[in-house]
Amino acid sequence: MTKEEFSKMKQELEAEYLATFKKTVAMHEVFLQRLAIHPMFRHDHNFKVFLEYDQDLCVRGKNKKEKLAGLFSNISKSADDLLLSNTQKDVDDFFEHERNFLIEYYNHIRDATMKSDKMTRNHKNVADSYIKISFSLVQLATIDGSELEKFFSKVSETFEKARKLEGRVASDEDLKLSDTLRYYMRDTAAAKDLLYRRLRCLANYENANRNLEKARIKNKDIHMAENVQQQACQKFEAISKQAKQELQDFKTRRVAAFRKNLVELAELELKHSKTQIQLLKSCLMSLHEEH
Repeated sequence: MTKEEFSKMKQELEAEYLATFKKTVAMHEVFLQRLAIHPMFRHDHNFKVFLEYDQDLCVRGKNKKEKLAGLFSNISKSADDLLLSNTQKDVDDFFEHERNFLIEYYNHIRDATMKSDKMTRNHKNVADSYIKISFSLVQLATIDGSELEKFFSKVSETFEKARKLEGRVASDEDLKLSDTLRYYMRDTAAAKDLLYRRLRCLANYENANRNLEKARIKNKDIHMAENVQQQACQKFEAISKQAKQELQDFKTRRVAAFRKNLVELAELELKHSKTQIQLLKSCLMSLHEEH
């Protein structure tokens, strides 16, 4: 590897690292800001400790047993969710409408995330192709007696600059579009889980009502059945109230975030396009002056 090749590879790795670091910081910032404005978490003692703790933390990852337990739990929840969706009728039209919307919205946003990731990869592939073209032109320029040495060197330099621009385009699209879609795909999945938990509470509440009726008919364990029914009712009402607020906040937050990031992405795309056009014009003018 020549000194120039090593320098280019180093610059490429640095740019990739900075893009990944920028992306990670941005996603953590969005998540922490969301926690900080949440009515339940903003006054939470553990959250405050997390933000202000200045010593080393020892965090243990999940072992195989815990991972396996989590897998079985997810499978069980998915089966229960499917069963509830087919058999449990929601008593509130608002939540029924939201559930149908979230299912369809999640499928659309998941598809959009996959397509956005593919677009970003294609931009990175174009940048990689520019590197190969630039390197090949440099090799042609070093051939002894070549009359096109200056031409090859200038075009190679242009492709190298274009590669950096294409890399910035891919990085910005990944940060402003792909990550936004991926974040709200997961946020939508969390909203679906919230409605699943509410539907489970509704099913438990209706079961408690039926058990209370049976206890009254048999005139046995009525007090216990009443306590269970009352607890199920309180839990269902509490999660319904909280879920309605969370869904309304989710809608407002989602619209504001998409508007902000798409506007910023459009501005960056225009900026990069103007820079690319100026780069090509500058290259053509330079080649025209030399020949």
